[in-house]
Amino acid sequence: MRIIVTGGAGFIGSHLVDALLEDGHEVTVIDNLISGKKENLNKDADFFEADIKDRSKLEEIFKTTTPEAVIHLAAQKSVSASVSDPIFDATENIIGSLTLLEVCRQFDCDKIIFSSTGGALYGETDNLPTPESQTVAPESPYGIAKYSIENYLRFYGEVYSFKPVILRMANVYGPRQDPKGEAGVVAIFCDKLLSGGQPIIFGDGGQTRDYVYVGDVVNAFVAALKHSKVSTFNIGTGHEVSVLKIFDKLSQEAKAETKPRFERSRPGELRRSCLSSALAKDALGWEPKTTLEDGLRKTFHSFEVSGTIDRK
Repeated sequence: MRIIVTGGAGFIGSHLVDALLEDGHEVTVIDNLISGKKENLNKDADFFEADIKDRSKLEEIFKTTTPEAVIHLAAQKSVSASVSDPIFDATENIIGSLTLLEVCRQFDCDKIIFSSTGGALYGETDNLPTPESQTVAPESPYGIAKYSIENYLRFYGEVYSFKPVILRMANVYGPRQDPKGEAGVVAIFCDKLLSGGQPIIFGDGGQTRDYVYVGDVVNAFVAALKHSKVSTFNIGTGHEVSVLKIFDKLSQEAKAETKPRFERSRPGELRRSCLSSALAKDALGWEPKTTLEDGLRKTFHSFEVSGTIDRK
């Protein structure tokens, strides 16, 4: 299959591109390299440095590659950045995505897989692990934008017969995550523990997230590519883990006695988040395989091996 991956030089996207190529697909990467990195790119993929807001450039790429499917991961990924500048977030995430969808319509590419968010959509809830039936209540512009794109995809599905599959991600972590770019406490803690810096914990550290390993997430995208129905699935482990527990486990891996510095909680961030992925198991045959201990170990080792890109 001929597949375009937007954001394919980024953290999740680059792992996905590797897997798709290994499965024998023809893969084209579109990335503006603002947060993506050239060193993440697989040499066997076609690469176009482009912004998804640039319609004329997208039209050139689609005309050249004639994709049969698009996996859309390109995004402004920071919740805190969306809070400080909602207009920027909407421009990148809503206008960029709509531009991409219009080009997909123009070139009759109706198979779209969209990387959405779980916790940022459902907001604060005691219904944990949270199912897809939970009322959506985003508490940040980032979550609002992601849900807006989901609704546009439903519109394109009803009016233009698109076949979107929406994957609502938990907190993804693993090798290649940029501790200075798209954030994520696992990558940030690894970087600080190895560099001798002092990690910062916002709030008291008791806030929880559902941490899902990038290799498992890639398998979810591959499974979604074979799914033919318009669907929305949570992709998570169903387990809550506190930020302090993540820090403690990584400190043990690093054999470090570094103490974190605590700062005020950031606006727009949730106290608890955890996703039920029972629907993904039933419909896609997907479930996470990587334990937290194994995932953190692999991730920490990838940061230890300075200057290399872990493709495992």
